[in-house]
Amino acid sequence: MTRRDFLTQSYLGLGGLALGHLMAAETVNPMLPKLQHLPAKAKRCIFLFLEGGVSQVDLFEYRPALQKFAGQQIPKPQGTVGEIATFSAAPNRLIPAPYKFSRHGQSGRWITELLPNLAEHVDDLAFVHGVKVDNNNHGPAVYHTLTGNMFPGSASVGAWVTYGLGSENQDLPGFIVLGDHRGAPIGGAGVWGNGFLPAAYQGTIFRPGDTPIVDLKPRPDMTPQRQRAELDLLRWFDQKHAAQRSDAGELEARIAAYELAFRMQIKAPELVNIQSESEATRKLYGLDDPVSEPFGRQCLLARRMVERGVRFVLALHGAGGDRWDDHGDIKGRLPKHCKEVDKPVAGLLQDLKARGLLEDTLVVWASEMGRTPFDNNLVTDKPGRDHNQYGLVVWMAGGDVKPGATFGQTDDFGLKSVDQPIPLRDVHATILRLLGLDQNRLTYLSAGRFKKLTDIGGRVITEMVA
Repeated sequence: MTRRDFLTQSYLGLGGLALGHLMAAETVNPMLPKLQHLPAKAKRCIFLFLEGGVSQVDLFEYRPALQKFAGQQIPKPQGTVGEIATFSAAPNRLIPAPYKFSRHGQSGRWITELLPNLAEHVDDLAFVHGVKVDNNNHGPAVYHTLTGNMFPGSASVGAWVTYGLGSENQDLPGFIVLGDHRGAPIGGAGVWGNGFLPAAYQGTIFRPGDTPIVDLKPRPDMTPQRQRAELDLLRWFDQKHAAQRSDAGELEARIAAYELAFRMQIKAPELVNIQSESEATRKLYGLDDPVSEPFGRQCLLARRMVERGVRFVLALHGAGGDRWDDHGDIKGRLPKHCKEVDKPVAGLLQDLKARGLLEDTLVVWASEMGRTPFDNNLVTDKPGRDHNQYGLVVWMAGGDVKPGATFGQTDDFGLKSVDQPIPLRDVHATILRLLGLDQNRLTYLSAGRFKKLTDIGGRVITEMVA
């Protein structure tokens, strides 16, 4: 047989060998970079999640009607169900925004006086108003916002993105979570979990301080050569064990995690060493103020991470009694919330833009819900606002986001959309599209069904895409 005949008759077999090699590489390292489904500038994402329910009518939606009809009962809204319908029908009083609004930028966007630094960047932002989540309680709403499903067990947004794109840096996790120093979010690790996706795609939590991961530093008597030898032996045992089983996804993820941890012992300490940043940069993020320093550190770390090729960074703000869950004394609580995030978020946007990173980094701001324009407590002299699953405001910046764009509009009181509610899955579909991922191609077979982040499918908000 000639060489030409051999190649002609066995090309499928050779193709199978090549495919097997590629599949083996995927098994060994599931975080290898993958091509985007669609052309897109954004290659990575920083997701800023503010837990507790940020009040849209106090930060981003100027509603003169709240001042005009202050203290009166809100007119019965149409098209609401559940708690919002009950709250609206029960005795209540409209509460005006306690702080002034003014227009900013060429877009003329209304922003509260409590966010003066963020207001300087409004022309880089695109807003979605009147987003609806599927539940009016924190736990299910947090899960819905961060996983696309209000029940535990689904894959988080970050897990989906790293599953679809892999990671550009093989020495750091592809999906990193920067937790609030005051405590864990409602839902715990499930909100950054892999769900039904392979375990390799779950988020890696980084703790505050110089030791972001427990046992990151090797023992004093452990040399790199000895540690490498131990890992090689452990890997040999694990691979032998996995070869005898059909479903070894978690074990394979653990093998990859050991290898990643070994490499991170060199890379992670340098990553979290923000002392190497200039004093001007540290001030830009608010690290010179004890109020803004914690979240400023998170935002600065987020920039350092995407700069080094981390695919998805989830920065959490709000925990325990310091969440944005202002049922009472919203006038007294809002200034502290806003001061904690205003300078850090503005600094992040400015720094990304100055370094040319905003062009290929998508920045998302979201909470799990909005707030009601009224208070059902008629006797307190320090009113607050209740949960509002119809009033979430989300903004995005970077990549192919259309600067200054607006989609959706709430009614005169800021309670709900004047048109059809915007389902959260539309926001998720848009995030994926801006990262070059097609929601209908980003699927995973689980329990006999091809699952996806947007479930039954969402509408890409093209009005926000440049």
